[in-house]
Amino acid sequence: MEIETEVKPKQPMKEPDPYLEKFERFEEISEDPEWVRVARKAGISHFSELGFPTLQDEDWRFTNVAPIAKLPFKPVLESTRDDVTVKALGHFTFAGLAGSKLVFVNGHFAPELSSTAKLAEGVKVMSLAEAIAKDPAQVEQHLFRYARSDASAFTALNTAFCKDGAFIYVPAGQTVPEPIQLLYVSTAKEDGATVHVRNLIVAGRSSQVTIVESYVSLSDAAYFTNSVTELVAGDNAVVEHLKLQDESQRAFHLATVAAHLERESNVITHSIALGAKLSRTNIHAHLAGEGLECILNGLYLTRGGQLADHYMIVEHAQPHCASHEYFNGILADKSKGVFHGRILVRPGAQKTDAKQTNKNLLLSDDATANSKPQLEIYADDVKCTHGATIGQLNDESIFYLRARGIGLETARRMLIHAFAGEIIDRVRCEPVREELDKLVWDRLEQNEKVTVNK
Repeated sequence: MEIETEVKPKQPMKEPDPYLEKFERFEEISEDPEWVRVARKAGISHFSELGFPTLQDEDWRFTNVAPIAKLPFKPVLESTRDDVTVKALGHFTFAGLAGSKLVFVNGHFAPELSSTAKLAEGVKVMSLAEAIAKDPAQVEQHLFRYARSDASAFTALNTAFCKDGAFIYVPAGQTVPEPIQLLYVSTAKEDGATVHVRNLIVAGRSSQVTIVESYVSLSDAAYFTNSVTELVAGDNAVVEHLKLQDESQRAFHLATVAAHLERESNVITHSIALGAKLSRTNIHAHLAGEGLECILNGLYLTRGGQLADHYMIVEHAQPHCASHEYFNGILADKSKGVFHGRILVRPGAQKTDAKQTNKNLLLSDDATANSKPQLEIYADDVKCTHGATIGQLNDESIFYLRARGIGLETARRMLIHAFAGEIIDRVRCEPVREELDKLVWDRLEQNEKVTVNK
């Protein structure tokens, strides 16, 4: 009996024709150099082949992106300030931080809202569009090289349509003492407005820098943010990167952070997800040099019908490297948290030390957490562990606090705040940590599941 072996191609959730039409128009007005055009065409080609992921895709089986696919596709290709002022930005988290700040409104650089502190010689903090125009050779070395458009429909779409973003370059041996802020503000007034931003961060050999990347809203439309950040850490570089997603409760947010880490570098990243109706952050850390350390932290607070998803691959390609991942989620109402973490140890990556932990605290019976930590090991001299927990507040811990004269409500609040604090305390930059701690405290206090025993 002959067995049918033909594999039928996956059917995209939505025909990509509208995307191709918009791309052709975008190409007509684009003034990019040829190497950027080539990358764009490859991006739209990969998107056409891949289509939007479905629940049948193993890496997406807990996150349904059909609502994004059904949105009308309206890429914001022209600059729109919408009368955003410095004062209007003052109430956002990190507004009071010292240091350089690049502000983007609907994905386009807003120089009148931005500020650049005095920087060490050779340090560059500017919009990506300006960097491509002024120093294309330096940008071309890294842009589009670490976030693969052939592996992700959303990265492919970003590659095809990205118009601007941030470019940060710290040359060898230089230190940037104050954090550099990248603030992305949406003022979208119509459903389907789509912003594709691309960030490139390059930290040279033995350099040090802290970057704070924030996504916020001044509107309540069902818009879509699709961002990609490529981060390169040279030999012995020390980099701290924090991404805060606090967008509208009707917004959709897809982000990719692709990090390429060289020998004996030390990189720590934090992903904080508070807003959006649906958000997903894809993190791919490629440990390309020996003797380096990489720490990935995450905190997601969800309520109502929110969904927050973190998908992560830590690829150990060289020996004597350490990676530690800590992700905590606090979920209320009918919200959903997803964590999919994969530690991949390549052949030859001996003496790997990798740890992965995901903990979820459910504040209601209707909240859901899906956790899938994975180890994929092709070397025999390694130390790798992973674990996941999902549960409600521990009755024994509450009893312990109440036995010492602490009221029930206060005991609950202390435990919940401490759970979030496990991640916040890992932020190294003190001013950033203090601002983030205040934000998370206030956001938790606004949740009745925290302040009232229900």
